[in-house]
Amino acid sequence: MSRLDDGAGKMIGAEALMRALRKEGTRQVFGLPGGANLPMYDELYKSDIRHILVRHEQSAAHMADGFGRVSRKPGVCFATSGPGATNVLTGIATAQADSAPMVAVTGQVPVSMIGRDAFQESDIIGMANPVVKYAFQPRSAAEIPGAVRKGFYIAETGRPGPVLLDIPKDVQQNEAEMEFPDEFKIRGYHPWTDPDIASVEKALGMILSSQRPIILAGGGTIISMAFSELQAVAEALMMPVVTTFKGKGSFPENHPLSLGPIGMHGHAEANRLMTEADCVLAVGTRFSDRSVGTFEEFEKRLKIIHMDVDPAEIGKNQRTSVAVVGDVRASLRVMVKMLASRAARGDGGEWLGHVREVKRYWKENLKIHPGEMSAARILRKLRSALPPEAVVTTEVGQHQMWASLFYDVIQPGTFFSSTGLGTMGWGFPAAIGAKVARPGVPVVDIAGDGSFNMTENSLATSVLEDIPVIVFLVNNFTLGMVAQWQRTFYDRRMIGVDQKHCPDYVKLARSYGAQGLRAQSLDELGAAVKEALSSEVATVIDIPIDPEEDVLPFVAPGTPLKDMILPS
Repeated sequence: MSRLDDGAGKMIGAEALMRALRKEGTRQVFGLPGGANLPMYDELYKSDIRHILVRHEQSAAHMADGFGRVSRKPGVCFATSGPGATNVLTGIATAQADSAPMVAVTGQVPVSMIGRDAFQESDIIGMANPVVKYAFQPRSAAEIPGAVRKGFYIAETGRPGPVLLDIPKDVQQNEAEMEFPDEFKIRGYHPWTDPDIASVEKALGMILSSQRPIILAGGGTIISMAFSELQAVAEALMMPVVTTFKGKGSFPENHPLSLGPIGMHGHAEANRLMTEADCVLAVGTRFSDRSVGTFEEFEKRLKIIHMDVDPAEIGKNQRTSVAVVGDVRASLRVMVKMLASRAARGDGGEWLGHVREVKRYWKENLKIHPGEMSAARILRKLRSALPPEAVVTTEVGQHQMWASLFYDVIQPGTFFSSTGLGTMGWGFPAAIGAKVARPGVPVVDIAGDGSFNMTENSLATSVLEDIPVIVFLVNNFTLGMVAQWQRTFYDRRMIGVDQKHCPDYVKLARSYGAQGLRAQSLDELGAAVKEALSSEVATVIDIPIDPEEDVLPFVAPGTPLKDMILPS
């Protein structure tokens, strides 16, 4: 029996940390050791918790983030003090922006040296406070078990998010009598999850009295796993469903009522019909500028019903007609029960007929980039080659928005991206974390060359830790989104975007011991994906495309959804 299974008693802080992590169900951590966290690594060596070695601390945070989004349990990452801790910050901020559960554990200089500019000291608590749900810095070893228990509880309840535990080195080394609490109180933290039945009833009445209702599903729908409830409401009321980009995959995109994402790079039919609706049931969304365009234009003639677990989101960006605060799955479940005792809307009437016409029009008339290896064709090829349960992450850039437009999510909860912070380099390490959480399904990172360059050294982690994922590298040899904006808004004054065909990604992958393939036709691409799916090591599929291809439709910043820039 491991010491971690023993009862409470006298032990050093680092041992208490490992025992507390195990008590929370942690089976692996993503991390990189250094001087200030060596005591916890020494205890990690003695434990049965798996350590997954990264090549950069930012990737450790992204892996923990990907693990957390897929498993719905906090991913854990370790980093040392100073630059190790600051390297984690971008990953923490990414998780905060997208409400992903995470516990980051950093080492710190000894308590007596804090504030004295010691070697590799940084005020990581002060730096992290704006981008975490909470940050703890235990000053005695006995505080560690309680800090871990509270940290996990805060990270995964209510609106999930990252928590930081910053543990001074001497606190890790000191011995104390330990108690591992099951019951505790956190002053001022009382997440509200129970739905307000009266508000749900009012919302339902507003939907039933409207003529052109629509559902807008956001990332909160995925976080709460409200997939069957959302589909039940949509089908009972025959309401079309649009999503935010973060909500992509909350509703099957092959469903007749699905219109796909709205927003800056949303589907043309989704944007058009969103501007024609008179009532929106907004589920777990923050109404970001990238989703709704201009706030004032969005809410004109539109009654907004806002369901969200976070009361701070109600009315923050859009005026709300009805607010339903609580877990969105529980709220939708109440609505489903109310609908069971009422007559459904039948066939959806004239509004649904119009929705079908608009959807058919754009399917037949929206032009895509010519050429065999256009973004639309390669992403549709990927979709046809993957099983419905495959998990997909994306990097950030043009490829991400093409995925929004052309990769249909069939099984809800299988598509993840960095949407709030828009962190380049997120997708590949997040895919590794996702594969650890769900090892039995294929995991694919839809990447661009610029974004992949930022964390490609995670190939070492993928190969050496036996975590095989697939990188679907949409390679236009440029920082594509910046280049598109320079073409569109800066009169083609191109600067700082040409990657000059460096590196050779096939050779790069092989140098790490991964599989490197290049696909220059759809037949080659289909064969490459098939080979990657059967590979026991990570695979990078390099797919050269036209660097002049733009992401269209496109809603320019500061303009309403109706003013889409369309392909000519």
